[in-house]
Amino acid sequence: LQKSLNETFGADKYSEARKEVLTNMFSRPMQMALYFCTGVLKNETLFRHYALNVPFYTHFTSPIRRYADLVVHRLLSASLGASSPIKMKKEDIQRQADHCNDRKMASKRVQELSADLFFAVFVRVR
Repeated sequence: LQKSLNETFGADKYSEARKEVLTNMFSRPMQMALYFCTGVLKNETLFRHYALNVPFYTHFTSPIRRYADLVVHRLLSASLGASSPIKMKKEDIQRQADHCNDRKMASKRVQELSADLFFAVFVRVR
């Protein structure tokens, strides 16, 4: 598949744009990761990371980018004893996780619609 895609991308001025759009379209069916509070979910198999094949997984990046990452950093710090415990109920943390998931899905949908629009314009022009 990758070889076919590389041949399809070509080497003209639109090749990078084609690569970007097609790669995005092929990755859409992949399941999107969701934030959740472990204290709310009882089924620990839901903590698993399928692709990495690990039973427990926490994803976060620099806390300057996303609120969800800031919350994860604070919770990890508290769980390791490096900072004071978080004074939030697990239900409140889950409510924030749900909100972050909603915003992330809305953002992803806008990105997909933008790619669809670009692709339609590209096909029309070509």
